[in-house]
Amino acid sequence: MKEKLEQLRATLKSELDQATDPQTLENLRVSYLGKKGCITDLLKGMKSLSNEEKKSFGQMVNQLKQQAAESIQKRSQELKELEIKREIERMPEFDLTIPVKEERGSYHPITLVQRECERIFTTMGFNVEDYPEVVTDYECFEAVNVPKNHPARDMQDTYYLENGELLKSQTSAAQNAILKKYGPQLKEKGMPIRAIFPGRCFRNEATDATHENTFFQMEGVMVDKNISISNLIYFMKTMLSEVFQKDIKVRLRPGFFPFVEPGFELDISCLICGGDEGCPSCNHSGWLELCPCGMIHPEVLKEGGIDPEEYTGFAFGLGLTRLAMMKYGIKDIRDLNSGSLKVMSQFTDDK
Repeated sequence: MKEKLEQLRATLKSELDQATDPQTLENLRVSYLGKKGCITDLLKGMKSLSNEEKKSFGQMVNQLKQQAAESIQKRSQELKELEIKREIERMPEFDLTIPVKEERGSYHPITLVQRECERIFTTMGFNVEDYPEVVTDYECFEAVNVPKNHPARDMQDTYYLENGELLKSQTSAAQNAILKKYGPQLKEKGMPIRAIFPGRCFRNEATDATHENTFFQMEGVMVDKNISISNLIYFMKTMLSEVFQKDIKVRLRPGFFPFVEPGFELDISCLICGGDEGCPSCNHSGWLELCPCGMIHPEVLKEGGIDPEEYTGFAFGLGLTRLAMMKYGIKDIRDLNSGSLKVMSQFTDDK
């Protein structure tokens, strides 16, 4: 029996050395290690052996089986490396004197707008924060004054996951964490909370020229003593005038959002149609809803560890996707997620 094992080992080594392609190697594997392979047959022939001989012979067969599997795997890797080497040798030589194409890609328009907004708010003393796209129900709703069974939840068709968490439907999901993070510096050092946190949001809704199920927002908060709506309007108008490099016509409409009181819808005059005739991008109204905003609700401040009797603040949810549409004259929001290089190649970072 031992001699037979040594003979199989030598034969396998010889056949592996001669194998020059993956198919031959696979045939060898089946021939030796398959259900009807010669090594498997050795185990079937142990019936006539004594218990002591079975134990000793079984160990030798298993050792041979393991060595065979390792040798076949090693040869397989050698063949792969050999094929790569052959491919390289078949490649034509490069002529380094041939001029290269200098075509370059460009950043996505939403990325450009986000970076511009971050730059502007940073110069006004705001910190830029990041936050996960998968959040808990508490973060997205309860921490911002939207308890379970609250009718405001019907305003958003949320994507829930099997583990009970959800895809962030609004950047407000980061508010509680931001208030808790910067609250100590507000109370101990008198430093106001100023933070923005851009991110991608998800809602299960029908798409059209102005609505997408995946879009980008930039949440912003400022908390200090004696903060008012005037501060909100100032910061928003300053940001918009910087982004568009001109004075932008805005309006505030009353709006209901559980996390602010009072709440507003900040609209800008449609820059695609000029705000006069109306177009599909602004639903033929001449105005584009850009930014839900308002004074942070006292319950939200309290949940974040801030005393609403001593401090006030504003919050806004700037629509980066719609801002990009206005800045670059994009008429259909669906173009931004289309992956169309023809559309996206129109935008370059001029800075």
